[in-house]
Amino acid sequence: MITTPERKNVALVAHDNMKPALIEWAEMHKEKLIKHNLMATGTTGNLMQKQLDVPVHSLISGPLGGDQQLGGLIAEGKIDVLIFFWDPFEPMPHDPDIKALLRVAAVWNIPIACSVSSANFLVTSPLFESKFERQIPDYEKYLQERL
Repeated sequence: MITTPERKNVALVAHDNMKPALIEWAEMHKEKLIKHNLMATGTTGNLMQKQLDVPVHSLISGPLGGDQQLGGLIAEGKIDVLIFFWDPFEPMPHDPDIKALLRVAAVWNIPIACSVSSANFLVTSPLFESKFERQIPDYEKYLQERL
C-alpha cells in the first residue's frame, strides 16, 4: 500500500484532435486542478499553460518519447493521476507507446481517465482532494517468484 497525498501529481495528455476537449475540460475544472502539480507531454503542456495561465511542467512531445517519460514517472511513483484524452478512432504511429503508458498506469494502480465523463467522475470524487491508500505491486515478491 502507498498513501497518495492530498496534493497530487496529475499528468495531462491528449492526442492532437482531442487537445481542444482536454483544454475545455481543464478550464471547467481549473479551480480543482490548480491545487495539484500538473505535468503534461510537450504540446499539450504548452497549450494548457497558455490557455489556462497555470504552471504545467511540460515533458517532450508524446511521439518523441513523452508517453514513455510519463510511464517512467508512473513506475517511479511520481505521478498519482493520469488524464489521457486519446482518440479511439485515429491510429497513432506511436500506438505501442500509448498502450505501454496505459499498461504501466494500470500496473501501478493509479486512477486513469480517458474521456470527459471519466475525468469528470475523477475530479469530482472526494478522493481527488484527499489522501487515499492504493495498492501497488509487491516488486520483491514478483522477483522472488521469477527466480
